[in-house]
Amino acid sequence: MKPATRYTKSGRINIAYQVFGSGPIDLVYIPGWVSNIDWMWACPELVDFLGELAKIARVILFDKRGTGLSDRVVELSTIEERMDDIRAVMDAVDSERAVLFGHSEGGSVSALFAATYPDRTISLITFGIFAKRRYASDYPWAPTDEERQAVYDMIEHSWGSGDMNLESLAPSKANDKAFMDWLANYFRSGASPSAALVLTKMNTQVDIVKVLGSIKVPTLLMQRTDDIDVKIEEGRFIEERIPDARLVEFSGNDHLFWVGNTKEVLDEMRSFISSVNPVQNYEERLYTILGARACGKPLTAKAEESVKKYVHQYRGRIIAFNEEGFISTFEGPSKATHASIEIVKSLRRYNLPVSVGIHIREGAVDESHFVSKTTQRFIDLILDYGGPNQILITQGVKYLLSGAGLNMSLSKTTIDPVNEEPLALFSVIDSLDEAVNDELRPLSNSPKNDSFIENVLQCIDEHLGNESFGVEMLCREIGVSERQLQRKLKAITNKSPNQLISSVRLHRAKELILAGKLNIAEIAYQTGFSNPSYFSKCFKKEFGTSPSIFTQQAQQS
Repeated sequence: MKPATRYTKSGRINIAYQVFGSGPIDLVYIPGWVSNIDWMWACPELVDFLGELAKIARVILFDKRGTGLSDRVVELSTIEERMDDIRAVMDAVDSERAVLFGHSEGGSVSALFAATYPDRTISLITFGIFAKRRYASDYPWAPTDEERQAVYDMIEHSWGSGDMNLESLAPSKANDKAFMDWLANYFRSGASPSAALVLTKMNTQVDIVKVLGSIKVPTLLMQRTDDIDVKIEEGRFIEERIPDARLVEFSGNDHLFWVGNTKEVLDEMRSFISSVNPVQNYEERLYTILGARACGKPLTAKAEESVKKYVHQYRGRIIAFNEEGFISTFEGPSKATHASIEIVKSLRRYNLPVSVGIHIREGAVDESHFVSKTTQRFIDLILDYGGPNQILITQGVKYLLSGAGLNMSLSKTTIDPVNEEPLALFSVIDSLDEAVNDELRPLSNSPKNDSFIENVLQCIDEHLGNESFGVEMLCREIGVSERQLQRKLKAITNKSPNQLISSVRLHRAKELILAGKLNIAEIAYQTGFSNPSYFSKCFKKEFGTSPSIFTQQAQQS
């Protein structure tokens, strides 16, 4: 029986999740590419697999932002934001620690989460994962640019149809029409063609190779030897780089874990889960370190106040501050980079230029309170190359910023003082902000969240019932020009401002229908539609069904 679908907030984004099972530990399943947690229950093979997991664990399913039942308004997200979604769902169900089970592309975010939050991760289990999705001489199993372009073309022209070559994901089911029809519907219900395309392009840029060595939790890697989608050499490559990881190779060529020799897969998972003795406290974890150096003028008390504001806004921690500069730590590179952009802008108002360096590295848990000599030496090296108002990041940071809407270009190549290997430094700017080199506008009085899109969503939410709310008012409250708003939203969500406002209203309306406390006309008025019939027309266009039919389906589920 399908469990109830619930929602929790990750920032301002609604994340759909389900919980079921009676086992003594928690297991969070992180799906690959796109998903739809309701449609999972229409596949008997997947239902059987999940049912077996539920005997040994409390199983937690969720749709990442932009897919499935979660908010579709953000169709472009970073791997770090998806990591935040895992944490938000775990918090919502009071899960302090869990086994992470990542499939395919879901393995990337699982690996980053395990390295960043080892004390919230019991163990890591993966199936058919990759470390890179773009060909390189040191990773020759990933698709070439030409092969990825063919995937882009397929999504754009054949999304969800028989031309998707879905048989390559489950060759053992190629002649099972019912299963293949379900799989096509699963993908179509998991993402729109534009969302799937943006997500696929973002995944092409992800590279977690530098993260692998920082994973200290017990790790089980599983893969079928003749998997067409992800080569077995990729699994072996990952096993070599995660300390004490174990790779189990199964016969067969299915990329989906819930078809083929599933009993062997389940037996391996049961044995691994039962044998792990969780480490209570880890001594090291993955950090993003931000260091800044004043350029010519000492930092003032006002500068310190401004720096603290943005560091705290992006969930960072200041661990050293003086008139010559400061150092802070963050949970991920996206937060650190966006905080640095805001800090540089803010300090320019006081004519206090700084250079900023950002690096991701493994450090002692206590390093959130102090800076080790190794970290200080590394930050000094980066800042020696930085100029006034320049932000430099290392290559490891760059790889994890895919989808962040930033422009990054190679600035310098030097030598890593720790391992004496070549170290590439990249200059980063907010490529969507036309005001970086102009007179900066005053800060908006609206409370800020972790990202531009979340500020936009908050503003729309605050005016949800105001039918006259539109692009002009949104621009005024966010503090950007209409042209800037158009460019940013197109890059981040692939929607125009008006489309986004309408989409947010309709998704909130869907939530109100699921709550079951108001009739359709009342919901229309509360979400900014003065005409219920026009609301019904817009709702059907957005979700493929009328509000009345959706209400009936919600009552029956």
